[in-house]
Amino acid sequence: MDDIDALVRGAQEGNRGAFSQLYEAFHDRVYRYMLVRVSSSAEAEDLAQEVFLKAMKAITGYQFRGSPFAAWLFRIAHNVLVDRHRQHRGPNDGVSLDDAEPVSSGEDVAQEALKNVSFEQVQIALRRLTDLQREVVTCRFVAELSLAETAEAMHRDVNTVKALQHAALKSLRRVIEQQEKGARQVEG
Repeated sequence: MDDIDALVRGAQEGNRGAFSQLYEAFHDRVYRYMLVRVSSSAEAEDLAQEVFLKAMKAITGYQFRGSPFAAWLFRIAHNVLVDRHRQHRGPNDGVSLDDAEPVSSGEDVAQEALKNVSFEQVQIALRRLTDLQREVVTCRFVAELSLAETAEAMHRDVNTVKALQHAALKSLRRVIEQQEKGARQVEG
């Protein structure tokens, strides 16, 4: 983490090489985060580039207050997705939220639910989650953010993120099981 902080400080001082190293360190994670949320790799790449352009313009405003740089960067990524979503949906479309459920071991559930599942199946299944659930799953398992980083990026507390993660993984498992059941019926 100290290396990232040093690179951020360098980028804040105008060192383009430092920002390039931040780009290299986070590009794949930002790209994967976008790829899960949009329909094509080209669009995901465009959105990832937009995230880094916005980050480059705003990096002097980043403050070291216990919030990791990754959380700040993925907050920008989230905002880029929200802007894209607004452009593709009407302003009066609502967002549904699931009730929070008790938490279990999210990583174990995620690994079990996603074992032997294609990327396309995961993308389809993710579309069936609420926006907040999809955000938690992509932050935690695609962008590989910690619970604390995810909570910071989403402006939620850690317990809310845990509850959203639990509900999302439970829903994902159910959707993927339904997909597999439908595929077996088509084959049989």
